Formats: sequence, structure tokens, C-alpha cells
Amino acid sequence: MSTHASSGPSADPLAALGSLPGVADSVDSVRKAVDRVYGHRVMRRRSNEVTAEAALRGARGSAALSGADWALEEVRRRTDFSGEPEARTVGAALRLTAEAGQLLSIWRQSPLRVLARLHLVAAGGTGDDATVGRPRLAGESVDEPLIESALPDADEVSVRLEQLAGLIVTGGSAPALVTAAVVHGELLALRPFGSHNGLVARAAARIVLIGSGLDPKSICPAEVGHAELGRAAYTAAFGGYLAGTPEGMAEWIAHCGRSVELGVRESTAVCEALQRGAA
Repeated sequence: MSTHASSGPSADPLAALGSLPGVADSVDSVRKAVDRVYGHRVMRRRSNEVTAEAALRGARGSAALSGADWALEEVRRRTDFSGEPEARTVGAALRLTAEAGQLLSIWRQSPLRVLARLHLVAAGGTGDDATVGRPRLAGESVDEPLIESALPDADEVSVRLEQLAGLIVTGGSAPALVTAAVVHGELLALRPFGSHNGLVARAAARIVLIGSGLDPKSICPAEVGHAELGRAAYTAAFGGYLAGTPEGMAEWIAHCGRSVELGVRESTAVCEALQRGAA
């Protein structure tokens, strides 16, 4: 984790972020929104359908942030994602969404192993490229659309990944929204892999939200909200994370919270459609 977010005497720096102005309100608002959609009558019998639809829509949103802004019906219709770069990006997002739920038991014990697996899945699982599934080494380039901030060197990446992993393994009292926002922001800042870092960062944040118990059925796709708020708002809020000021960190967490709430709204609409027999 970056030094600006982990400085100070607190043994639980993530919990300290929860006390920043406005963060508690964001956490409370997200919790209430999630509780409402989980209480929808459709969730009692058709939660698997809502989960599947949330996965598809979340993958579409994550791909859009990485430059492949396809219509939902196009994502639903396509079966071949091995062609042009946008198709490969959408395919990577779909594979990551499917994989995230399989890695929950490993995440709290070995988050770095999970991140390596996520990158391997995003890259297509071929293993042909020696850079796939491991953090980049000195001198290796990064292909990452959207994020243009200064790239930390390989040594700094290694140290900060270990710090982040230590915080995950140790656990703490931080709300799930705060932890997910920090995991998301730190991976965007580090861009530890040669490619697909944004997709991996958003998948890792999803794992945090599921594994924390906030969204155990994975029906609140924050990626939908990030895409709806737009790439400009995403990069602006991420700039607050990079700045590391209390105001900047609080804004990034709030942005992530708004994205979860928009994901909740999306799944609520899915529930309503299922109830009407329209989906």
C-alpha cells in the first residue's frame, strides 16, 4: 500500500481511513442500498439469475473503462472474443468476473497468488508470455489504457504489493467499502502487470466486496457504476487517491461507494424485470 495511505501510528491504517470526513456516510449509504436489494422478493427464489446478470453487466462496465465500451446486448450476443483488441478486452473482463467467485477462499490467505491468477485469466491463460501472471520486472513496459499517472518502478511495486497483501492477510475493522477502494486504487496506482491492470484492480475490489459479506451473492456490480459515472470522473477521483490527502482519499472512497450504489440500482432493475416476467 502507498505510504501516504499507510502512514501514522495506527496499527490498522484502513480503519483509520474510515474516520475521514464523509466516509462513514458513504459506508452507511452503501450498506442500506445493498440491504434493500437483498430484501427484494425476487432474491428469495431467483438470486442465481440476478447474480448471473450482474456478472454480465459488471464485466461490460469494467471493459468499458478499459476502452471497450460495447452495448450490453453485443456482449450478450458474442461468443468469440479472440479477435480485435476490444473483443479481447471484453473477453478478459468476462473471464475475470467468472473467476472472481472461485478465489474467495484463497484471497485472505494469499492475495498475491490471487492477483497473479487474475492476471493469467485476463491474459487468456495461455502462459506463453513469460510476463503473464507475475509482477513486472525492471525495464518491462505497461500497456494500460486510461491511467496515465507516473509508473512506480518494479522495486516499489514489489514493496507496496507486499504491504497491501499484509493488510489483507492481517485483516482489521475497516468497512468493506474502504478496503475495496484501497485495493482498487493501489492496484491502479502500481499497475503491477504488463497489461490488464484496470480489469484486475476492479476484479480484486469485487472479491473484497463479496468476501467481506457485504455482497456475498455478487449482485452489486460496482463496475456498472464506475462506467455510468464515466471515465473522466473515474480518473479524477483516482487522482484523489494518488494525491493521498485526506480529502482526496475520502473522495475516492465516496466515488467507489456511489459506484456500488449504481450497481445496486442496476440489479434492482433486473429484479423488477424478473418480477414482471420481462427478463
